[in-house]
Amino acid sequence: MKAPRPDVTPNTWEFLRDAMIAPTGFREYDARWKYPEGINLPGVQALGLGLGTQMHRRGIDPVIAVGNDYRDYSLAIKQALILGLMQAGIRVRDIGPALSPMAYFAQFHLDAPAVAMVTASHNPNGWTGVKMGFERPLTHGPDEMAELRDIVLQGEGVARPGGSYEFVDGVREAYLDDLVGDFRMSRPLKVVCATGNGTASAFAPDLFRRMGVEVIESHNRLDYTFPHYNPNPEALEMLHDMAASVKASGADFALGFDGDGDRCGVVDDEGEEIFADKVGVILARDLAKLYPGATFVADVKSTGLFASDPELKKRGVKADYWKTGHSHMKRRVKELGALAGFEKSGHYFLSEPIGRGYDCGMRVAVEICKLMNRNPTQSMSDLRRALPRTWSTPTMSPFAADTEKYGILARLVDKLVARHAAGEPLAGRAIREVVTVNGARVILDNGGWGLVRASSNTPNLVVVCESPESEAEMRAIFSDIDAVIRTEPGVGDYDQTI
Repeated sequence: MKAPRPDVTPNTWEFLRDAMIAPTGFREYDARWKYPEGINLPGVQALGLGLGTQMHRRGIDPVIAVGNDYRDYSLAIKQALILGLMQAGIRVRDIGPALSPMAYFAQFHLDAPAVAMVTASHNPNGWTGVKMGFERPLTHGPDEMAELRDIVLQGEGVARPGGSYEFVDGVREAYLDDLVGDFRMSRPLKVVCATGNGTASAFAPDLFRRMGVEVIESHNRLDYTFPHYNPNPEALEMLHDMAASVKASGADFALGFDGDGDRCGVVDDEGEEIFADKVGVILARDLAKLYPGATFVADVKSTGLFASDPELKKRGVKADYWKTGHSHMKRRVKELGALAGFEKSGHYFLSEPIGRGYDCGMRVAVEICKLMNRNPTQSMSDLRRALPRTWSTPTMSPFAADTEKYGILARLVDKLVARHAAGEPLAGRAIREVVTVNGARVILDNGGWGLVRASSNTPNLVVVCESPESEAEMRAIFSDIDAVIRTEPGVGDYDQTI
């Protein structure tokens, strides 16, 4: 295989013939590019050849399950990827249009040793990418992505005989059957189902109805132009729309799903938007009654309540804070034998005997409905109010170019660590410690904290702050963290702020 050419540009003869791949598309735990600016179809074919070559190098049985999300160009991307995989001698089992967790499920259902899901996840239209994995339920992490990047960019893909193609029907139905089983609600439940016209539109309404849930539809018609908003349940635009639907319909709560269905967002019966880390604490409290002494993993963007909540402490729960990112979290949950992992972004990783360890927004929806069934006298707002009160920001993302963001972050971490070492306060409080497992999480003497890290998927930094005292202190934490961030001229505007 020839190495991709850096000089190929759209609307040229070479663009229809030679591989063009922007190196920045190989990220920490998946691959994402603007299409066609960052990758062309020959480039996607080269990616497939590289992925197949990686499978052979690692001695993996050459069989892979492949799916695609519902975007107008995803089928073309998948077909180019499949061509490259077949060129590498891989037997492809195509499950058709899918959610990412349906593709992960297909690894188990079809007993396939590898998976490749063509999706841009929650990124806006114009983006594409691939989530891939070999060791179920895990997906590629930094080491595997670096190896794949080098194979592809250095032209080390090897063509082999033996490649084949098979379309496998019926995986969607098997996936829904696996999620619901014989569970049926015994209390009435009315749920706003928000899918933003994305791929989850073909799954979530059916899922709820199978459980006996009354569905209030919200943008459940498949439409890859996303006419209302980009399906991203961490974005306030989608959460506000969900809240309005709850208030208009009198629903018990709203559940919203991102573009490839591996994340879930929640709005309660009072229209309050509950960030996913707090939903994680609600779930952890309920699961801890069934599984006392369980270990839960939370990402560094998440609330401190996993470690400090009296109810979780009472049941002997062990909390572990780890790197943000679906591959990092899946791996950590498996390593620790944790019952579940929770990310503020809305990824939940529910292990046996609840789930299979991969992130699945549909599985979360089922478990939230089961939770409500086990607590028939309580509303979602009751469960929210039962948590210790904290004030937290949304996830905020100031611009930082992909080529610069990690250098910027390294300097910011150094500045924050130095601030702690010098005994300087933040938001008027002493800094207790600075956790640098993933960026810098500056923890204050009262348990409040502020985080800055680099996004693995987009050209941004990520900023989150939380106070157990007041909204004013939360804003003060953000103000002081932001003042440090603003010492870096390469950082631009926030996508949203408090």
